[in-house]
Amino acid sequence: MKIYSADTWTVEELQEQVSDAGRRTVLVPPASTKQAVLEVFGQVLDFPEYYGVNLDALNDSLHDYADALSEDDGSPVTMIWQVPAAYRTDRSFGVVCEILQDAERYAGRDLAVIAVFQH
Repeated sequence: MKIYSADTWTVEELQEQVSDAGRRTVLVPPASTKQAVLEVFGQVLDFPEYYGVNLDALNDSLHDYADALSEDDGSPVTMIWQVPAAYRTDRSFGVVCEILQDAERYAGRDLAVIAVFQH
């Protein structure tokens, strides 16, 4: 997982770089609480209706998402997660980062994650 400050790269610049590399972009909008972050990931990645909106469910669903990426014939995905300052102080932030890194390792080339720290 790569981490950038919004001062270094804008989301638009990162999307352009991802596209130039032949990858699809999935943009995860900012959310400032654990619950909101879990809900946003579920919505953006179109997790199934039974998604439990908790950290274990995020981990399981990201692995399922990675499996689906490896089975489709599309280009690899780079997820750009916009992280507001308010959420970076939440205790769950580090756990969500670990879950994303694990999903990235699991998926291999099919999934990359970029976190963009906002002010």
